[in-house]
Amino acid sequence: MRALGGFALVLGTATSGLYLLSVRLPGEPRGGSGSLKFPSDLEELQELAEFLRYYNREHHAYVLLLFCSAYLYKQCFAIPGSSFLNILAGALFGPWMGLLLCSALTSVGATFCYGLSNVFGKKIVLYYFPDKVAMLQRKVEENRSSLFFFLLFLRLFPMTPNFFLNISSPILNIPVTQFFFSILIGLIPYNFICVQTGSILSQITSLDAIFSWSTLLKMLAIAMAALIPGTLIKKLSQKHLNLDKTNQSVHLLNGKKTS
Repeated sequence: MRALGGFALVLGTATSGLYLLSVRLPGEPRGGSGSLKFPSDLEELQELAEFLRYYNREHHAYVLLLFCSAYLYKQCFAIPGSSFLNILAGALFGPWMGLLLCSALTSVGATFCYGLSNVFGKKIVLYYFPDKVAMLQRKVEENRSSLFFFLLFLRLFPMTPNFFLNISSPILNIPVTQFFFSILIGLIPYNFICVQTGSILSQITSLDAIFSWSTLLKMLAIAMAALIPGTLIKKLSQKHLNLDKTNQSVHLLNGKKTS
């Protein structure tokens, strides 16, 4: 009960702080700010990006603070939907600044999640997901000698959702330093694709522009660049990691029985 109470206090404080940031915008945004909320589909994402791009011109520091706070909130409390924020980062801050920002925020936010789980969530995770934790624990111990490399592999080719790896890592005795840098490096391809996509889409003004040769070539180049790290890690993993029965592990960690 103490753990749940402590977690609820942290969640409530963070939620209140983010809410205040979203409703007390400095100045008088043209047309009103409406209700800022996390986008749940592409239409809402487009509307939010359009408003924040305009607002960003005169209140860049506040938009940056609001974006960072929202991103850390999602990562810290393992809330799905970070891909929308990655795309938004590309639209607001450009491809390279957006990538740097998202990579840093992903790592910091996931590390906060690690800390919350370490303080409040160990018993809860073990109670509700004993089989998944046990399977992941076996794979970690089998690859303890190459743990950092194994963590990179898990981020690029997840055997389990990233949020579950974040909350279970304290139970698996994964050092926080290796945890942080494996996320920082391992999620670069994913962040790269989302941010670059957001940057390109923010420059498109018509449907015809989406299917132009220039846009298609840019998207192809992004996909090829993002595949390179994964290809290298996959080849090296066959030599250095103990990944026998990986398919069975994937099914079990996702709550499915193997045939």
